[in-house]
Amino acid sequence: MTKQFSLAHLTVLDCPPPEMTYIAARAGFDFVSLRPIYMGLPGEPNYGLAENKEMLRQTKTALAETGVKLLDIELARIYDGVDPKRYLPAMEVAAELGGRHVLSSIWTDDHSFAIERFAELCDLAKPFGLTIELEFVPIASVYDLAGALDVLRTAKRENAGLMIDVHHFHRSRDKVEDLDTVPREWFRYLHLCNAPAQIPTSKEEMTRILREERLYLGEDGIDVASIVNRIPEIPYSIELPNLKRAQELGYEEFARRCLQTAKDYLNTHPRMSHVSCL
Repeated sequence: MTKQFSLAHLTVLDCPPPEMTYIAARAGFDFVSLRPIYMGLPGEPNYGLAENKEMLRQTKTALAETGVKLLDIELARIYDGVDPKRYLPAMEVAAELGGRHVLSSIWTDDHSFAIERFAELCDLAKPFGLTIELEFVPIASVYDLAGALDVLRTAKRENAGLMIDVHHFHRSRDKVEDLDTVPREWFRYLHLCNAPAQIPTSKEEMTRILREERLYLGEDGIDVASIVNRIPEIPYSIELPNLKRAQELGYEEFARRCLQTAKDYLNTHPRMSHVSCL
């Protein structure tokens, strides 16, 4: 099977969706993973395509002209007091642009509320033909594999799945063998990156690295192959923000190097025969 790659928005966050799509095409990506749900984080651009009709038109044109496809959108967070219906406009945009998945994560410690709202999010996405992919994040409320699997098994939604971010998996100290217990159909794409092997002791430093200083595959750091090779062959969304390298190289060359180093690494770390087929 030919490996497929998406350019995740966090890798080139200052690029609006149309520009990002052209960069992805020139760099050799198959997909883009867009961030049209504004989270209001400090310094984060607002690419709310549902509200910005001109940017939506330009994005649609860029996808049509390049042949690049939309893999997923993010981030439909579940947090205290959230009404999942607020994500409906972004879902409508995703469906209009041919997207497949919506990324979600959970930031509330109210377990029952989290399950209810996640299940509602899945139900809202279903008419659009979209799946909801749950990502566990070491600085969030659902921070490891066990927590994510508990949500998925409790919510029991056919269009729900599990999205593994290599950085987060390593930081959560999960065991690669536990990936063998996950139903294969729950894997639809993953976030590919690298990071220093040493796990930060502070939330602030962990946050800084995951948003600003991830590494190319092949550099000293996480044993990426041990994680990836436990998961079926699915699209790889390269989420590899590194502010210094992006500034030095420019976003297009940085994206190109992210992709090339990923391909080189995966080619030299072939899939292992022990991967189960549950």
